[in-house]
Amino acid sequence: MKNLLIIIAIMAGSSVFAQNSVDRALRSVEQNNTALKALKEEIDAQKLENKTGIYLPNPEVEFNYLWGNPNNIGNRNDIAVSQTFDFATITGMKRKIANKRNSLLELQYKSESLNVMLQARQYCVDLIYYNALKRELDLRLEHAATLADGYKNRLEKGDANILEYNKVQLNLAAVKGEMSSLETERKSALAELKRLNGGVAVPVDDSEYPDVSLPDNFDEWFAQAEQKNPVLEYVKQEVEIAKNQVSLNRATSLPSLSAGFMREKVVGEAYQGISLGISIPLWENRNRVKQAKAAVKASEAKQEDSRLQFYEYLKNLYERTKGLEATANDYKQSLSSLNSTGLLKKALDAGEISLLDYIVEIGLYYNTVNLRLEAEREFQKTLAEILNFEF
Repeated sequence: MKNLLIIIAIMAGSSVFAQNSVDRALRSVEQNNTALKALKEEIDAQKLENKTGIYLPNPEVEFNYLWGNPNNIGNRNDIAVSQTFDFATITGMKRKIANKRNSLLELQYKSESLNVMLQARQYCVDLIYYNALKRELDLRLEHAATLADGYKNRLEKGDANILEYNKVQLNLAAVKGEMSSLETERKSALAELKRLNGGVAVPVDDSEYPDVSLPDNFDEWFAQAEQKNPVLEYVKQEVEIAKNQVSLNRATSLPSLSAGFMREKVVGEAYQGISLGISIPLWENRNRVKQAKAAVKASEAKQEDSRLQFYEYLKNLYERTKGLEATANDYKQSLSSLNSTGLLKKALDAGEISLLDYIVEIGLYYNTVNLRLEAEREFQKTLAEILNFEF
């Protein structure tokens, strides 16, 4: 039993390490992206700034030394220490607003992280497309090279003419050109992924897309995605902060108190005791409550607009993705039942069709394969954008 458990544990561990290269690439980008690291440092600094200015004002110490005139009356010195106090509710409100502003910073980081990860996913989709296309081009290059060698031999034996030989050579050159162009695009996508990964190269070797599907019911899915969207949560928090600011501005319109100790000393006499003060905000806070209420209305309007824009954007993207999925599936079904490359080669070898007919027909099939791969890539890109909100 012990050995069995060990084997199961090893198999479970190996399944984790056997995750596809896309998963490994995305985890690596999430850890190594320098923009996210810099943003994290900036947010940590901003959090500390939000926590400043929410405590009591600094105590004030005053010292006066006055020379007497005439000299025989002596000198006078005064010492005063005072502290201004806010109401306890004001301090609590300031702390609450600071905490919510820090929550906004976390949402800002999450939003930027989603943008970075979406870029990484899009490049991974491109690389899977390039890998799949390269696999197709490898087969085409092999077939084109075999055909070119065959016609070279036939030309030497006198069974083929120079025009046919030139056609197969041009066909071979076209495939090589596609391979070269593909490799350029693939290297560019790898370089972009490396940039997102903090300058560390990350391979993506898959030629098949991960098995994910479009949600069946958009409205049900949107209800969940809405809760996870950091942008919508951000504007929602802004409304709450604006409402809290209204309460705080009302509270700061109340008088503030100060208390302290004062000592006055002259020749032969000394006075000391407590001092009390009150600050009446007659002018300083004018219109602050009105401004805070206006900010609440603006935040509520922004929240409603953001939700509407988010819904319509995802709805359009969802419908577009469904259409692209249907197109990709149509291509896939057609090619699975209409692959006649083997029959064309046999017909060419048997002399039933001309070389020109063969190249045209096989080119038509290759073009359809390319269209299928492009349709799958477009579908996967839009699907990645939709599912990006689930992370």
